Amino acid sequence: MATIKLPEQLPSPAQDSETLRKALDGFMHDGKAVIKVLCHRNATQRKLIRKTYQELYNQDLIDTLQSKISHNFGKAVVWWTYDPSERDARMVKNVLSSKEIGTKEQLQVIVEISCASSPHHLLAVRKSYCSLYHCSLEEDIIAYAPPFAIKILVALVSSFRYDGEVVDLNLANEEASTLQEAVALKRFDQDHVVWILSTRNVFQLKATFEAYYEKFGNHLSEVIKAATDGWGTDEDSLSRVIVSRAEVDLMKVRKAYLDIYKTSLDQLIKDETSGDYGAFLMALLGN
Repeated sequence: MATIKLPEQLPSPAQDSETLRKALDGFMHDGKAVIKVLCHRNATQRKLIRKTYQELYNQDLIDTLQSKISHNFGKAVVWWTYDPSERDARMVKNVLSSKEIGTKEQLQVIVEISCASSPHHLLAVRKSYCSLYHCSLEEDIIAYAPPFAIKILVALVSSFRYDGEVVDLNLANEEASTLQEAVALKRFDQDHVVWILSTRNVFQLKATFEAYYEKFGNHLSEVIKAATDGWGTDEDSLSRVIVSRAEVDLMKVRKAYLDIYKTSLDQLIKDETSGDYGAFLMALLGN
């Protein structure tokens, strides 16, 4: 369930473009005006605003935002303004072009986009990637990702998972045992493991993980975490989650965060951010 709130009376794209033009004109920008417009428009409306802004002022709104707003607020508002599939394609490209591509913090971006997206959105991301960079996402993963991650990443981004709530409990038990064998050998790149993780729908995987816990007494995620380094957190990760889920299921993310950490995501953002950046994230949370 989305968290962004739209106005009852929606201004025209031309009016929004004029408001943004005034907010971004001159040496200083008006962050509150930018937030008031962009944080309260859905993806379709933002796309139309960007098109209208280009027609009216012969400037790309993204370029203007990048030139006028910097640091965490600037990066977050640019991500939000992009069409969702273009945004995710660019995020992946940034990761694959990074000198730190071997770190788990970088690889997590690709895993999030491939695993937390609907199959149709992931397909749109792959199409955007081809259009922007004139090659497939899979090609660049093979070319730039570290060898240990190539097999699983290619499988994840290539998958078109069934997203219905269909679960086979017998299969869940069988595949829980298969995963346990991989855990014992510390070989998570085996073909059958890659096949399970990249093709099963989220409901089937959840059943498999629950079967793993019932059979072996440990949560699979904890076992894997004991064999790997932590992901780490930073402002980019926080922005990425809020921006990418605000129109999808951020309400569920907020509830899950509260259940796990016994504090609200809203409180985390209030404690860890400030200024226009914090106000921007809070607006996307529906405040």
